[in-house]
Amino acid sequence: MQHPSAAAPRLVVAGLSGDSGKTLVSLGLLLLARRLGISTKAFKKGPDYIDAAWLSLASGTPARNLDTFLMGPEKAAHLFRANALPGGLNLIEGNRGLFDGLDAHGTHSTAQLAKLLDAPVLLVVNATKVTHTVAALVLGCQKLDPYLRIGGVILNHVSGCRHESVLRESIESACGVPVLGVLPNVDAGALLPGRHLGLVTPQEHGAVDELRAKILSAVQGRLDAKRIFELAQLAPPMPGWFENKQKTEDGRGLKIAFLKDSAFTFYYPENLEALERSGAELLPVSALSASALPDNLDALYIGGGFPETHGEALSANTSLLASIRDHAQRGLPVYAECGGLMLLSQAIRWKGIKFPMAGALPFEVEVCARPQGHGYVELLVDSPNPYYTVGTTIRGHEFHYSRIIPAQSPAPTACAVRRGTGSFKGRDAVLVENIWASYTHVHAEATPEWVRGILAAARRWSKQKSAGQPKAYEPVPVPSAQSHAA
Repeated sequence: MQHPSAAAPRLVVAGLSGDSGKTLVSLGLLLLARRLGISTKAFKKGPDYIDAAWLSLASGTPARNLDTFLMGPEKAAHLFRANALPGGLNLIEGNRGLFDGLDAHGTHSTAQLAKLLDAPVLLVVNATKVTHTVAALVLGCQKLDPYLRIGGVILNHVSGCRHESVLRESIESACGVPVLGVLPNVDAGALLPGRHLGLVTPQEHGAVDELRAKILSAVQGRLDAKRIFELAQLAPPMPGWFENKQKTEDGRGLKIAFLKDSAFTFYYPENLEALERSGAELLPVSALSASALPDNLDALYIGGGFPETHGEALSANTSLLASIRDHAQRGLPVYAECGGLMLLSQAIRWKGIKFPMAGALPFEVEVCARPQGHGYVELLVDSPNPYYTVGTTIRGHEFHYSRIIPAQSPAPTACAVRRGTGSFKGRDAVLVENIWASYTHVHAEATPEWVRGILAAARRWSKQKSAGQPKAYEPVPVPSAQSHAA
């Protein structure tokens, strides 16, 4: 762990809006740095799994998500400080527009994160069909928050030399900010193909080595890497130090499986690390190729992903689906988020095809053409369940194109939805046996109750198995509410 005042060269790559080109710039800078022998670490502002996966690929190490809404400013700052490199390049990719946040004041925006980390901003600007007006946009960002340091501009979608010359002179003369890169007017989708939920994941791309070469070719000679890396080095030593006082839970002797393959990729590193740190044995299982769950499990964790795009292969793996269903029906604790909920359902309907799934939940899911839930979620646990104390507040996020059929819950639910969509109108977290199935994704740093709940449920199940008296359902045995505020 680095010293509290250690230097951590850092840079926030931001845009004026979504789809400005900041992901391409971020990946390009990370790949350029590594080619030059500069060590890299990547971070993603917000709860995005897919961009973080691409950043992980480009940096060569797991990217971390920084979200001040979910975990609060102090924990977000701690997470950065605990993982940032004391040398090299620490790159934070923003989300949406620079000042876009939770409300009209830009609360929890990329700009606020940049100020929290005292990091300079590299602003990516889409220059399609515009010249001098770009200077007004950059100048507006400077005037809106004079305490934010915009250290340079990357021009994207530039149509030629004359266009570049006018843009560069306009920005540098009116704003006093250097243009540190110019990218031509090309189709970014040809490099980074997208679909519903965003980009195709690296695990499904199929030609990542070729893609690395294409991204490098797209940015090499067009980004002023030397000046950009110098800008990152101008960031001052990290101020202060927030000690994470969250205690390590005891999971020794427990065996916890989690589904991990190209269908199920949405896991925060911190969630898996928290379980490993407890001493529990983590067992990755492929839903596409494994024939059964491992023997003598104490819990199963199923994150999100794209089960619909793998519907045929998942449905064909009948032996694993039967194993999951049988374990769940016997009472194995199963914690499922979004894609995990879909796998546990009776079937997934997508593009006119019905794919039978594990059948551990009493409903089907339908994948729609438009999002059915998107954004931050706040849940209040108001019903007894195996994982959380009644009264706990959970902050998470959702992004799903699927919805449950029927629309009215055919099973008990654990949570009232205070913010967001959830599984049903005003409700989330379906309870069947020891299953928790929710559209809400949680982050272990934001919700420490999550790891405690899974380990406690697994421990109870382990003891019940040893005594030869497994029970299908047992709520959290804590008499008083312990709410969590991020």
